[in-house]
Amino acid sequence: MSSSETVLLVGGGGREHAIARSLAEDPACDLYACASNRNPGITALAAGFETIEETAVEAVVEYATEIDADLAVIGPESALEAGVADALDDAGVYTFGPDAEAARIETDKAFQREFMNSESIPGCPDYAVFEDMDAACEYIDEYDGDLAVKPAGLTGGKGVKVIGDQVDREGAKAYLRENDYERVVLEERLVGEEFTVQAFVANGDVRPTPAVQDHKRAYEGDEGPNTGGMGSYSDAGPELPFMTSQDYADAVEILEATVEALPEYKGVLYGQFMLGADGPKVVEFNARFGDPEATNTLPVLNTSFLDVLTAARDGESLPQLEFDGKATVCKYAVPDGYPTDPKSGAKITVDEESVGEALLFYASVDERADGLYTTTSRSFAVVGVADSIEAAERQAEEALAAAGEGLRVRHDVGKADLVQRRIDHMNELRGN
Repeated sequence: MSSSETVLLVGGGGREHAIARSLAEDPACDLYACASNRNPGITALAAGFETIEETAVEAVVEYATEIDADLAVIGPESALEAGVADALDDAGVYTFGPDAEAARIETDKAFQREFMNSESIPGCPDYAVFEDMDAACEYIDEYDGDLAVKPAGLTGGKGVKVIGDQVDREGAKAYLRENDYERVVLEERLVGEEFTVQAFVANGDVRPTPAVQDHKRAYEGDEGPNTGGMGSYSDAGPELPFMTSQDYADAVEILEATVEALPEYKGVLYGQFMLGADGPKVVEFNARFGDPEATNTLPVLNTSFLDVLTAARDGESLPQLEFDGKATVCKYAVPDGYPTDPKSGAKITVDEESVGEALLFYASVDERADGLYTTTSRSFAVVGVADSIEAAERQAEEALAAAGEGLRVRHDVGKADLVQRRIDHMNELRGN
């Protein structure tokens, strides 16, 4: 590895702030970034920042060339789908992120299921793919049981409707007719506890990170519409309190089987799993870090993320990952009305001094000459890092004093009673 590496980070959310912080900690990294919004956390860490739409392929490549980037990291899925990784690789900038074809494992849910089926990847639920919405509605009528209704393309984590949870059968059919999607996937409703395992992947290596549980629902007690994620937690070891070490090993095995079937894959492979009585099944794959899950994982990674990137580029074996054995709890502050009617363009103040021992990750805020403004997405995350989930949750909760008026939080993320509910739920499913 040369004395320093120029790295371009694409994206401006909380996930990208976590990536920027992880990279900036390495003195051998010269960090530059580009995104559609000016994230103050990223601009404070980067040697240079350019306001560029994440999907503007030519403009991103032009900036990478201008700064003479050695490496690039792609944050958002929209950039992967647009082919930013392909174009950067073609321009001679090694990009830690899959090309658009491999990224279809996230960006095309029909491809994802058909790929799992044809490659005999374990953990695939029963599913059917439809281009004709009338035929899909007929299938809903005839299916014995509840279904998850998934548009095949990207929906920012908010497009899935689950029968028996968010909608009834009539509501699901109305949803399909109103939106007239090109293709939808209808699959068995998975019941259990969701968790995520993210892995660094390159040169055939799979390096998994600790399991994280995200909280998608907008309001306390898992109520309300789905969001991009209101908060998440991880434990001091690889698995979560409601999991066994075998559950974690089974999830990693699914990721390894996926990479074996996609040998050219590089970047982060994110498996979202539903843990039921029979072990984990795949809810979906993502082709990049999760947001909020990156804010749980990267702060406790002791291995240099830059070393992972350079090993990937140089065709070497990826370093074995070391973590500092701490639990983390992330809580997001979001604009009033999020996710259905978020108040964008509202001026907010974030008191960085009041965060205390917790970490602050700016997300979708816009830094202007006169201060910070909300966008239609999540504003910032606070992350507690401590020896236990309980201590990390307290740290995160105290840090929320940083959230001024006009912002809302799900306070129950990581609280002992919510974690215990997850444990009780799994015990009940397993008949314990």
